[in-house]
Amino acid sequence: MATGQFIDSATRKSKSKASSEVQLCVDGVPFTLDRELLASKSSKLAVLLKDHPSEDLTNVLRDAPADPETFELVARFCHGYEINLSTENVTHVACLAHYLGMTESHCTNNLFSKALDFFEHQVVSSWNKSIRALKAAEDILQQAADLGLVGACVESIILKALEHPHLLGESFKDLTSNDEGEDNENYFRPNVRRKLFALEWKSEDLSILSLRLYEPIIGAMIEREIPAEYIAAAVCQYAKKWVLFSMKEGDDGSIYKKSIQREIIEAVERMLPNARGLIPCALLFEMLRSAIALDASNECRNGFEIRIGKQLDQATVKDLLIPSQGYAKEERYDTECVRRLMKNFYRNYTGKDGHELITVAELIENFLIEIASDIDLKMSTFISLADFSLAASRGILQNSDGMYRAIDIYLDKHRYLTESEREEVCHLLDCSKMSPEACLHASRNERLPVRVMVQVLFAVQLQMRETMPKEIKGSEEGRLFLKGAEEEEEEEEAATRGCNSEEEVIKAEMEKMSSKVLELERECDMMRREILNGSCRKARKGKVNMWKEMKRKLGCITSMHDCNCHVKKKKVHPK
Repeated sequence: MATGQFIDSATRKSKSKASSEVQLCVDGVPFTLDRELLASKSSKLAVLLKDHPSEDLTNVLRDAPADPETFELVARFCHGYEINLSTENVTHVACLAHYLGMTESHCTNNLFSKALDFFEHQVVSSWNKSIRALKAAEDILQQAADLGLVGACVESIILKALEHPHLLGESFKDLTSNDEGEDNENYFRPNVRRKLFALEWKSEDLSILSLRLYEPIIGAMIEREIPAEYIAAAVCQYAKKWVLFSMKEGDDGSIYKKSIQREIIEAVERMLPNARGLIPCALLFEMLRSAIALDASNECRNGFEIRIGKQLDQATVKDLLIPSQGYAKEERYDTECVRRLMKNFYRNYTGKDGHELITVAELIENFLIEIASDIDLKMSTFISLADFSLAASRGILQNSDGMYRAIDIYLDKHRYLTESEREEVCHLLDCSKMSPEACLHASRNERLPVRVMVQVLFAVQLQMRETMPKEIKGSEEGRLFLKGAEEEEEEEEAATRGCNSEEEVIKAEMEKMSSKVLELERECDMMRREILNGSCRKARKGKVNMWKEMKRKLGCITSMHDCNCHVKKKKVHPK
């Protein structure tokens, strides 16, 4: 091979007539070397050549921390040639030189001291070179650690991160406030506007390191109290590179690769800070989905769920649509996970104004609207989620239209439910908090049980009692308010003259409205008694006109063909 031939020619030019050659092989690459020159630089080889006069030392040096490229550099040095040390090869050269005993005690100006001097002045002083040197040393990590090379690089990286945390990556707060227009791939690079720090442009990313190097470094940074937002940025970038990107691209991978990814996502969860708001909720959900898909440990999944629970008010409906895993799962989405997230949110909630509670309650309502069309969604699951949301947000939400829409969709997709089961689902509905539009739709909705429709009619009746007098009074006050101050005295007499007649008109309107409400009360009371006596069906057949007449009086008469239209409510679509 070329390497062996080069060393062979170099050896022949350098050796004296009395010297002999020695043969050895490194990873299948043969080398022919000069015995005396090797012995003059290496104490270990001097002993081996003396004790093993045979020409081949391959078996004797089989535990040497060397690859063909590194061994060629060392051989060139032994034969008097200049060698080029670099960030990528200096740790290998230093480890092999130490193994071969190429120290100052054996020969002055030897290779080991040269490698250490280069390492100290050229590598450790630089953020980028320290990271690249660690990456290059991963295959001889133990030997490099024993010589203190790993520790020196790690300490250099930590000190520079303490001085300039932005080297770890841009915090998510800074990205949101300052760099909204930049590409995602540049998110974790130091900001151009921070060049006053004399940072190295295009700083090397710690994520190129393997987990066995990366996790201890991040752990040491946490102990040295580097700001949590920069730790979070660095760890999230690591998760993206090694787990999220490959899973997003649909790369199934081998069992071995999935095992590595599982180990990484579990380590990421351990390293992530626990504070609220440091990491976007969507990114936490992405990590949780990956942990579930990779069958990560319960501790890992619980850790992500707790972090999400603390900021569930920042989530979207799309985030909550976590697919069920495994063939045994009957429902389309993992509703049990959503239930745990809700518990974590309410358990950790410390707000005072209730804004986050309203946001989460509306989020769960919209989630129920999304999953209600799942034909496999069990009634018990739907009711338990809705009950949990209602119990936690009792007194917070002033409108039940979202819950009505979810119930309507569920009843439409699950038409096999019995009357009693539909009533059980509808017990979640608070008719008194429904808007007039929702009440109008519910009064036409054949999917609702009769008992619920009667409750809706009572709710409409109460709304009429409350709104009509207020509207009449408000319109009268508005007319009086529009009178100018200058005209007030001139019109006072005219108003006095017409007072009796106007009061009579208002009184007549109030009496008319009161009689209408009383008539509705009597008819609704008749229907309620018929339902309780078990003659609902007969009443419906025999008194269809009374039912239509009552709905006509409420302004609800329409074709029953329109019963499938839903309340016009702006649907919250996930981004």
